[in-house]
Amino acid sequence: TGSGKTEVYLRAIESALSEGRTACVLVPEISLTPQTVARFRGRFGDAVAVMHSRMSDGERYDQWDFVRSGAARVVVGARSALFTPLRNLGLIVIDEEHEGSYKQDSAPRYHARDVAIWMARRSGAAVVLGSATPSIESLYLAAKDPLWHQVRLPERANGRPMPEITIVDMAREFSSGSRSMFSSQLEQALEAELAAGHKVVLLLNQRGFAKFVLCRECGFVPTCPSCSTSLTYHERGNMLVCHHCSYRIGAPPTCPECGSPYLRKFGAGTQRVEDDLNALIASFASLGGVRVPVIRMDADTTGRKGAHQRLLDQFAAADAAVLLGTQMIAKGLDFDDVTLVGVINADTQLHLPDYRATERTFDLIEQVAGRAGRANLEGRVLVQTYEASAPAIVAAAHYNRAHFLRDELPKRKALGYPPYVHLANVLVWGEDEELVRKHAESLREDLVRHAFDYGGDDWRVLSAAPCVIGKLRNAYRWHILVKAPLEADIAHVLVSLFRARKPDRAVSVAVDVDPQSLL
Repeated sequence: TGSGKTEVYLRAIESALSEGRTACVLVPEISLTPQTVARFRGRFGDAVAVMHSRMSDGERYDQWDFVRSGAARVVVGARSALFTPLRNLGLIVIDEEHEGSYKQDSAPRYHARDVAIWMARRSGAAVVLGSATPSIESLYLAAKDPLWHQVRLPERANGRPMPEITIVDMAREFSSGSRSMFSSQLEQALEAELAAGHKVVLLLNQRGFAKFVLCRECGFVPTCPSCSTSLTYHERGNMLVCHHCSYRIGAPPTCPECGSPYLRKFGAGTQRVEDDLNALIASFASLGGVRVPVIRMDADTTGRKGAHQRLLDQFAAADAAVLLGTQMIAKGLDFDDVTLVGVINADTQLHLPDYRATERTFDLIEQVAGRAGRANLEGRVLVQTYEASAPAIVAAAHYNRAHFLRDELPKRKALGYPPYVHLANVLVWGEDEELVRKHAESLREDLVRHAFDYGGDDWRVLSAAPCVIGKLRNAYRWHILVKAPLEADIAHVLVSLFRARKPDRAVSVAVDVDPQSLL
């Protein structure tokens, strides 16, 4: 958002290096752009090593060897950079600490923040967590734990104001007869900024051309045979794709169930928005027929090595341009001439059955708003939503985290969710649906007894239930939520139970402590 936190990191690293120590800087994978790395290499030169998942094995080995030799004093990378062999570690920085990608969702299920704190205690290092939208758990610890300290950067480093955020009520737009995915306000602002030679960022937090295909006669929706999710339509190639297991088939011309030709595509993905956006821009009379590039950034267009930077370079080189993308464009981008940010649909995550859904909505709006008006040009933000009165959206529009927390924290406390409890999600999966159900219900009974023996009524074990995504990659999925008091060592207690249980070859079980998602 332009508060200057990167400069804080750089000066903290300088201090650590001056004492003969080393530093590790973690950034979310999607923010690990050459633009980010250049900031650190510009200050520390050839003493910076970089580690991330898109490197080849040879590149990763070279960087690992560079660190092990002692020539690298600073490591910048995604969460796995924590495990590079840095000697005499003095500082760990975790940028965008609220990001869910710091939690690994497969074994070993660690959170980089927790590992960093453990490492720092062993080596006498300091840990700096940075974010314009810090996680509720971190804010809670900063308020309650004397070892945690909160430092606020309430203004932009250059003194520029944060851009004004306007909520656009799409329900009202619809009732007035508009059927476009772009509100009249967004269309007018888009034309004005492009005609002035400025840049625009548009956020749509999903992939594909349309979310799903539906037969209007019989109601059939094509689904993945291995996952309990609908297939996403991609216009390029006319394909239906599962975004969980990558299963794909050609889009049928007629309904496979009833033969009807009336198949309708519902929802709008980045491909659909890109096409409609190009048509809209071409209709702007004030542009005089000048072609304005629309640069799309999502998981499809950035899949190849170097694609991320190539697209950002195209955006930077253009006079007037639109950067259209998913959540990867919401943070870390620093362009002086971006004057308008539009959120196509702020409701994408709001009603997901996950206790973090409203927090993620608030974070995303605040983060993407920070891309506008970062230099001398004034910025503005338009947030389109069908939930114009939702507390998370109203609070984000006023940059008012306190207002959001006043609404959110009582709900979490009443329902027993972090930061007021420790949470563990026990996952059970296998190819036989009935076996998975029986195993989950039996395991839940064992968990109830074990939790009561350890903590009495202070522990809660919810009933076994199918996951929201009940089938994934041909495996049926159930889960059991365990809630424990904050002072309890939930991992230690559960380990003793699972070590004593006899494993079942047909059913797999995993424990995710402090899960980032319950889907």
